[in-house]
Formats: sequence, structure tokens, C-alpha cells
Amino acid sequence: MNDTASPFVLTARDARGVVTLTLNRPASFNALSEGMLGALEKALADIAADETVRAVVIAAEGKAFCAGHDLKEMRAEPSLGYYQQLFERCGAMMLSIQRLPVPVIARVHGIATAAGCQLVAVCDLAVASSDARFAVSGVNVGLFCATPSVTLSRNLGRKEAFEMLVTGEFISAQEAREKGLVNRVAAPAELDAGVQALVASIVAKPRKALALGKALFYRQLETGIEAALEDASQTMACNMMDESALEGVQAFIEKRPPDWKR
Repeated sequence: MNDTASPFVLTARDARGVVTLTLNRPASFNALSEGMLGALEKALADIAADETVRAVVIAAEGKAFCAGHDLKEMRAEPSLGYYQQLFERCGAMMLSIQRLPVPVIARVHGIATAAGCQLVAVCDLAVASSDARFAVSGVNVGLFCATPSVTLSRNLGRKEAFEMLVTGEFISAQEAREKGLVNRVAAPAELDAGVQALVASIVAKPRKALALGKALFYRQLETGIEAALEDASQTMACNMMDESALEGVQAFIEKRPPDWKR
């Protein structure tokens, strides 16, 4: 099939309610062109409106996960207004991933560079192939990866993130795990199994508890400890009143598996 004629993003859903979004521009290393951004915006909005979705996996076709913004497309319209609109749009798309009420897992192979590395960082979880590599390489063409730095610095230690940003150098999948950018590393042939092991653990939990927890997790990261603890206390109290938590605690007391109506 002609690459330009096929959908930018392939969407698949399984019986558990797990949605896989697959970036589908392998010829351009799945660059975040305007077309790709539009497809992701729509797919994420559809997921946000569907209360039966349990988890999301973001994957990619071809040799790379995502090479960042489409530099040819960016260079074709060199105006401040265009660039402001493009980066704001990309930032909003990234935030929509964080704001989904379900966990989002990046399934990473090949390279994830610049805004592609940002996409990995903004996902809640990430599983990488052992041959994957990561970089925020904009500085190599004179463009500091400012927007990727926001999520990267919230995943890695400050000095580790800054080193990546000012050198543009690649790190390996194992280094990415050690630095906190990805959760797990699997051999290429075991990548899907590694992702599915994480998915299986997630879908076994009540959706509402995960939704409350995810929202609180990101809110409290951006606040002081006193406000964070107050918010967390309120969140736990509300969670405890949900039927899934009441059933889970009762099941624990009665030493039986919980009967969750997910």
C-alpha cells in the first residue's frame, strides 16, 4: 500500500478494552507531521470519550518508533506564527495522553528522537526493545529541544536530562531504563510479550481506581507537599467509597479474590 494513502494512525482494540494506536508512516520514521498530529488528536479524543477503554498502547510501524517533528514540513513555512501554532498543538496532544483516565504504555523499538523521545516520556509507562535508542537531538541542528525538555526532566534526574539536551547524544535502552525513561527492556522478539505482561497487570485492576490514581499522580507532582497530601487524602477517601474498593477490602478480609464489576 502507498504510504501516503494509508492512515497515519492504525487503531486496534481487543476484547479487554485495550486500544493500540500504531504510528503508520514508516517511510518518514513516523515523524510528527501535521497529519500525524491530527490523527493522534482524533484517536486520543475518541479514547477519552469511551469509558470502556482500559489501557492504551502506542506503537509504531517500520524501523523507528518516532523521529520527532517533520523537519521538511517545518522548514517549508518558516514563520513565527506557524511554529508557535505547531508546538502548541503538539504540546496539547502530549498533554491529552497524560489526561486520559487510563494508563498509556509506549511500545518502543528503533529510535525515539526529539519529540519522539518526548512522546515516550509523556506516556505513563514504557517498554523498550533492547536495541532501541533515545535522544533529544534537536541541538544537533541548532534547535534546543525545549518542549521535549519539559517531560524529559520529569522522568530523568536534572543533570541526566540536561546532558541529553545539550549533547544530543543517544542513550541505549538499558541506559533509558536506568535513568527512568522506560520501565522495562525486552529482547526484540519478546517486546510484545513484555508489553502484554504490563497490560495484563493493569486490566486486572478496577478502572475507576486507576483513573483516580493517575489524575492524582500528575496533579501532586506539580504542587507542594502539603497541598499534595491534602489532595491525596481526598482522592483516597473518594476511592474508598467506590464499590470496587469496598469489594476489594471485603475480599481481602474474607481471604477470597475480589469480584470486581469493571
